[in-house]
Amino acid sequence: MTTLVFVHGWSVASTSTYGLLPQQLQQQAAAAGLSLTLTDIWLSEYVSFDDAVTMADLVRAFDHALRDLHLLDASFACITHSTGGPVVREWLRAQRDKPATHSTIRISHLVMLAPANFGSALAQLGKGMLGRLKSWFAGVDPGQRILDWLELGSAESLSLNLDYIHSDDPATHGQFQFVLIGDRPDRSLYDHLNSYTGEDGSDGVVRLAAANLNAHHAVLSPQTNAAQGGIDALTLNLSRGPRCAFKLIADAAHSGPVHGIMASAAPATVQAILRCLAIRTAIDYSALCDAFDRENADRDANKVELEPAGPFAPRVHIHDPRSLLIVRLTDEAGEPLTGAGFLLTGGTQASADLMPDGFMLDRQANSKSRTTISLFLDHSLLAGDARVADPRNTRKTLRAAVASHRPYGASVRPIDLDGLVHHALAISAAGDDLLGVLGPHQTTVLDVVLPRKVHEGVFRLTGTLAPHDFSKPVPGAVIG
Repeated sequence: MTTLVFVHGWSVASTSTYGLLPQQLQQQAAAAGLSLTLTDIWLSEYVSFDDAVTMADLVRAFDHALRDLHLLDASFACITHSTGGPVVREWLRAQRDKPATHSTIRISHLVMLAPANFGSALAQLGKGMLGRLKSWFAGVDPGQRILDWLELGSAESLSLNLDYIHSDDPATHGQFQFVLIGDRPDRSLYDHLNSYTGEDGSDGVVRLAAANLNAHHAVLSPQTNAAQGGIDALTLNLSRGPRCAFKLIADAAHSGPVHGIMASAAPATVQAILRCLAIRTAIDYSALCDAFDRENADRDANKVELEPAGPFAPRVHIHDPRSLLIVRLTDEAGEPLTGAGFLLTGGTQASADLMPDGFMLDRQANSKSRTTISLFLDHSLLAGDARVADPRNTRKTLRAAVASHRPYGASVRPIDLDGLVHHALAISAAGDDLLGVLGPHQTTVLDVVLPRKVHEGVFRLTGTLAPHDFSKPVPGAVIG
């Protein structure tokens, strides 16, 4: 087998973060038909806790470090944790786009454990006062530039992920990528000042949907001559990314020695990694994707978690599949629609009042781009779900059956509805159902693009040669 390189996540300052995983893989590799010795394993030590370090700096330094390995076959396999996933994916893009300055070393297998591919809701909080206090006591910076990348909806993360969605399938070129993530937080690590650390649909740090690379890019853009009654109709176009092997690891969390997907070196994690490293062909890869999908479906069917609460009744968690919808609001000139209202609507009446109760779990605007909003949605409630029974007594109901409120649409209300240049109210076309762009445990980037209404009064020609004032122009008709 080729050399195996481990790459850790954000703010790590000790190789103890890898726990027993390297040793467990080495010990169990032979049983899986793999030849792996400790001399084949390298542990990364990269600095993300310095505010001056950027993602591009890490990519450049990673490329330099790889050259020092003097690999016999100029290839390696890589296991990453958390932010390590985006670091290596950014290196792969730089390697493709800048061949003159980056090595030709080939990566055969990229196994990402709990990768923050689309970022983390915690990144915004990590840059806040609590995060800075924690970093100060630890004697390091919070890593501001890396946290900027990791913030949900950052321009940098969207650039990488949209590039992936619209690129060729890596498996057709003999490069196999995998995403493994725990299916729930470690409840013992819950931070009462930060509810994201106990958020269902996440591993306590990264949302399952934000890790998954089975992602979509949807665009709601103007139809030609489709305005009715002063309201613009937006038509939907959808692109799907390459298929990526994605597996939920039962009872694993993001970090921690007991449940952490990496440090705990649990048998389920080790065996899943070995299944990934054993892949040699695109046919084998497709079969593993199918197997992972079946195993995930089994996990989703067993969705009730009863969290012990001491002498009190256990806390009930219903693990519905979630979807992450990252919405970017612009007009056709690329101008951000600052202050615009964006609403999801349900039913044939296209009303926001018809959306299912509890479907919206969280929303977060990007701090650097306030018109980029990440919506965390309950996919089961949107799609409709059967009755959820109490596992302690199946005659009791934890949640009644939920009916779908399809079709789902969107409406946009700009703040500038008149003037020489303005925008109009806009709605998605009646025939489009936005549920079709959402996937369980998946992310969709939705670009909403409004027409820009430019009136003829912005620029006129006159044959009157006598001086006259046009400081109060008449708008006139909208330019076609």
